[in-house]
Amino acid sequence: MDIFNALLQGFSQAITVSNLLWCLVGCALGTAVGVLPGIGPAVAVAMLLPITGKVDVTASMIFFAGIYYGAMYGGSTTSILLNTPGETASMVTAMEGNKMAKSGRAGAALATAAIGSFVAGTIATVVVTLFAPSVAEFAVKLGPPEYFMLMLLAFTTVSAVLGQSTLRGMTALFIGLAIGCVGLDQISGQGRYVGNIPELLDGIEIVLVAVGLFAVAEVLYAVLYEGRVVESQNKLSRVHMTARDWKRSVPAWLRGTVIGTPFGCIPAGGTEIPTFLSYATEKKLAKDPAAQAEFGTKGAIEGVAGPEAANNATVTAALIPLLTLGIPTSNTTAILLGAFQNYGIQPGPQLFTTSAALVWALIASLYIGNVMLLVLNLPMVGLWVKLLKIPKPQLYAGILIFSTVGAYGMRQSAFDLFLLFGIGLLGVLMRRYAFPTAPVVVGMILGPLAEAQLRNAVSIGEGSAMVFLQRPMSLALLVVVLAVLVLPRVVQWMGRRKAA
Repeated sequence: MDIFNALLQGFSQAITVSNLLWCLVGCALGTAVGVLPGIGPAVAVAMLLPITGKVDVTASMIFFAGIYYGAMYGGSTTSILLNTPGETASMVTAMEGNKMAKSGRAGAALATAAIGSFVAGTIATVVVTLFAPSVAEFAVKLGPPEYFMLMLLAFTTVSAVLGQSTLRGMTALFIGLAIGCVGLDQISGQGRYVGNIPELLDGIEIVLVAVGLFAVAEVLYAVLYEGRVVESQNKLSRVHMTARDWKRSVPAWLRGTVIGTPFGCIPAGGTEIPTFLSYATEKKLAKDPAAQAEFGTKGAIEGVAGPEAANNATVTAALIPLLTLGIPTSNTTAILLGAFQNYGIQPGPQLFTTSAALVWALIASLYIGNVMLLVLNLPMVGLWVKLLKIPKPQLYAGILIFSTVGAYGMRQSAFDLFLLFGIGLLGVLMRRYAFPTAPVVVGMILGPLAEAQLRNAVSIGEGSAMVFLQRPMSLALLVVVLAVLVLPRVVQWMGRRKAA
């Protein structure tokens, strides 16, 4: 009952005219940016992060929730019509959705993606509403040793899951940890790694790093390394589904939601595994010979409905570890973590007590955003499709100008602009050599917090590191960290040995 009352209070805040407008603008902008090829939700959130500097914190978070949902959905339009997934989560949608578009069923593919996103997003938001407070309540009981191990788990999972290899992920993480050390030491007050540059005494702004690594790096990489791509757009049919399409889509939406939600809840989540798993499940469960024949040829609607539902269920449920433990499980949630910290708010177990009104308004806005997305996307697909006609040079120039003005507007410092483009070049090098960028943001944000918890834990243990082994929860988390690092290698070794 307490949860229900808290949610009602959240709705009372979220449905104010200004907050509803921010949610609507966020959904529209997120969808518009998500539709553009190659620009995922992480770039959208990073690019728009500076413009909310003077906005009320609740309105800002509602705005970003709208962008988050909108951009996640927008990627399906590009995948279906152009066969150009903006991110890995949309790859599976492109496999069947583009074949449906080529066979004249683009409208049905877009409709099942929109409705599937709504169904899965709503169910996953209910899960967030019911279980996030319980997770936070449990996490409040943890002490500094457990918090440090929890952050160590975040470092391990993010660097292991989001990179092509653990070594690359760890390297990116250590870059982030190094950036996080710049500025004044928390205990002694001495400047660290500032190089006699006064602007660095306050540390490096998380917004600057996010915009540089995601938005600026995206543009520079496209200019330097991507050749001219000729895109062929499939004709858009009327956006409606037949009775047979509905019959085939509904079970796929529900199965996709069941598969995606647990992957969002665990710190080692990600959208790639649940979307591929959902696709494989739909392909295996297709009993109708006609439906089986459509997979890989004309395009099966289940192959779009299931993965899209799994994708949206995963990204919604990912808010549980973000809000309750402060652990991001994807590029976009890493940027959202930066957005919270930009307002001096640290997601974690205390968030549900220190900023309860903000959290419940955010959760309420997820329900509203879901409905808005459905209302926006079904009638306005034709409008979003027109965005695909924007030439790449003008598009990238706009992103660069927007990012530069936003970064300069934070402190009106020319030094920030040099830093922005320096970080952008670092992002280009990381993309060029397949280093993940999300661990940099995670390391930068969680690094100083982990350092503080480590110092507190060692103080509790009177200088002994055994404090991490003497407390049951801390020891259990250490075992999980070791399992994340060791188990994949053991499985690979056994697979190679079996093959040999």
